[in-house]
Amino acid sequence: MTAMFEDYSGADGPAYDEMFDVDGLRAPYERLRSSLHHLTVPDVAGRVEALQASYLDQGVTFDIGGEERAFPLDILPRVIEMDTWSTIERGVQQRVRTLEAFLADVYDAGQVFADGVIPRRVIAMSSHYHRQAAGVRPPNGVRVHVSGIDLIRDNHGEFRVLEDNVRVPSGVSYVMTNRRAISAALPEPFAEHRIRPVAGYPQRLLAALRAAAPAGVADPTVVVLTPGVYNGAYFEHALLARTMGVELVEGRDLECRRGRVMMRTTQGLEQVHVIYRRVDDEFLDPVHFRADSMLGCPGLIDASRAGNVTPPTRSATGWPTTSSSTPTCPT
Repeated sequence: MTAMFEDYSGADGPAYDEMFDVDGLRAPYERLRSSLHHLTVPDVAGRVEALQASYLDQGVTFDIGGEERAFPLDILPRVIEMDTWSTIERGVQQRVRTLEAFLADVYDAGQVFADGVIPRRVIAMSSHYHRQAAGVRPPNGVRVHVSGIDLIRDNHGEFRVLEDNVRVPSGVSYVMTNRRAISAALPEPFAEHRIRPVAGYPQRLLAALRAAAPAGVADPTVVVLTPGVYNGAYFEHALLARTMGVELVEGRDLECRRGRVMMRTTQGLEQVHVIYRRVDDEFLDPVHFRADSMLGCPGLIDASRAGNVTPPTRSATGWPTTSSSTPTCPT
């Protein structure tokens, strides 16, 4: 492995280098080097080729100009020490709670407008603000069930937030798939390091979805609503539905009757209580949004207003996405 970096000079540039500083290898990567010191350049190249081939076989790809390519993955993992990760974890949790409070306010009481914190027109003129959802209160008070907080490092190595994605964020399937692929292609670090697992994500997501069920429903029926196989994130939709053990449905599989959302099954209609939707706002309900949409379900917004179904992730509201260059945790 050492031979791979003999002529490397990236640490001399203005950008922060994760692996090297001007004095050599950073401390978090010393143990990684000891785990991989026996690997030669041909060894690493062979494992990279095997990794890409397995991704193509599994369909873990993305489209560029009509060409399907394997999802890009650096075989050398990025190392984040536990104390650094704990700071990130606390900061992200704090940030999501703040976003949750902000969304609850702008879609209800509007205290931030009355206090002059934000001009009302900034929200009212946002293309992602939907008046159809104003006043709708989720059963458990949670709107941001899933969030994707994009992080970068600045030139000094401090983590900062690049973007808050709370509008049907995508990508966790690649996190889980990448972890399995790396553990198979590069098993040495997993045998010698304590690495926090990610395999439990589907169970935690399912628990969050079940907790969002309408009041009085002890055993809610949860589904994942997908636009269909031609959607770029369909791989993720199918993976999450399968690992959570719930049905993957399209809009044509659902219908609304008397303010309730029903799912067509081989046994007849079954009421749905929670929808993890991966359909964009404008296509969600042709009654209230785009009348030509074939991806959603007519009457879904009315069923949500009636409190008979919860469509987590934006709750059919189209939360505004914000950006910030502030640290993820106060310093």
